[in-house]
Amino acid sequence: MRRQIFTVYLQDAREALMWKLDGLTEYNIRRPMVPTGTNLLGLIKHMASVELGYFGDTFGRPFGERLPWLENDAEPNADMWATADESREQITGLYRRAWAHSDATIGALALDDIGHVPWWPENRSEVTLHKILVHMIAETDRHAGQSDIVRELIDGAVGLREGNDNMAPGDQAWWEGYRNRLECAAREVGPRAPVQGPAREAG
Repeated sequence: MRRQIFTVYLQDAREALMWKLDGLTEYNIRRPMVPTGTNLLGLIKHMASVELGYFGDTFGRPFGERLPWLENDAEPNADMWATADESREQITGLYRRAWAHSDATIGALALDDIGHVPWWPENRSEVTLHKILVHMIAETDRHAGQSDIVRELIDGAVGLREGNDNMAPGDQAWWEGYRNRLECAAREVGPRAPVQGPAREAG
């Protein structure tokens, strides 16, 4: 039962990421919308790579396809964006193959089976499948949240998933009024100040 719950939540997060591409042009799925370059297709490419590492290499189940953006001589952040030569179909197809590879690992192992994350410090590199499932649900949902914001910045489209947007009811005028109320409340607390460069969290 626990395994089924984990896989349902992981698949929901995967599909949320993919859904954010629907209806967008090639430019818009690649378009960097924040100073750190976060973009929708890049998030898919990144998560395909991450799944293949955690559910593949960690448990001695290599994927078998070459991923040049993960090699030692790759430039920083090469897994976070798609080059002009990498099509939407290539990246989304890779992600779906990663799902299949991950799901085969999840089905083949017990939740308490042991793996080793090669890129984690030695003192905590030993993990169970249970831990990696929790880690990957959190990781995928984190990036799905980023994709929510990026998509809204591109064309205003919002929502959790197709058929269930999970948003408060209201037309455009209602949302504009709501946003204005939030802006007024923020200004009551303190004056608006300019932000210098990309904001980063401490820690």
